[in-house]
Amino acid sequence: MIHQHIFAAPKPGMSEKNFQDYWLNLHARRYAIKIPQISKYRLNLRLSCSIDPTPIWSGCAEIWLRNDVEQVASLQTPEFLQGARLDEPNWAAFWLSAVLDCETERLLDGAVPDGAVKLIVMSKRDLSNDLQAYRMLRRADLKERAASVPGLLRVDMAFARDGLYAVGEARFDEVAHFWFASVDAAENAFATPQRDVMLPDAATSGLNPAQVFPMLVQPHWLIGPEERRLAEVV
Repeated sequence: MIHQHIFAAPKPGMSEKNFQDYWLNLHARRYAIKIPQISKYRLNLRLSCSIDPTPIWSGCAEIWLRNDVEQVASLQTPEFLQGARLDEPNWAAFWLSAVLDCETERLLDGAVPDGAVKLIVMSKRDLSNDLQAYRMLRRADLKERAASVPGLLRVDMAFARDGLYAVGEARFDEVAHFWFASVDAAENAFATPQRDVMLPDAATSGLNPAQVFPMLVQPHWLIGPEERRLAEVV
């Protein structure tokens, strides 16, 4: 399963509130969810928090596609070409968008209540570190330490797909997802020494500290959480 992340920001002159409303209630519902090959779609809208005072992006869409063939097919559909793609300049600063195709694994599997929030952290490693060694270090560190973070319920780690390194470097290496019951629970965790589990320094993680981008978000399922089959698309 391909787990795609799309980070987007408002077009010039558009407020974050209007941008988020357009993305959730117009773009996603009118265009994106009609692309037949998308099996799941979750839209995460940025919330204000203490560790993201000058945001680059105001939300992140998560799209799941079953395989490479269906991903390519999705980009050739009229729903994408004459719908989602044409609509993007109406609300997004498309030159700031960042897209990362990932493969995701769960490293802490706790229950998540309705209304939960999550911290999404997109990162790039220090390029002096070998990719596979860095992945092993990150996976081991999170498995060992995630449960020590107060209020942290679940951790999903999305590593960039290997194919993105075929002719160079992926733009980012990972998107980490840290789930909390509420904004207050997340802020409480940010105020503890264990915050370095989510926002690690270069010495312990192998990440480039200048390329770590956190965003606290409110998730909204538009397709899912159960997978949609192609035959169910109308």
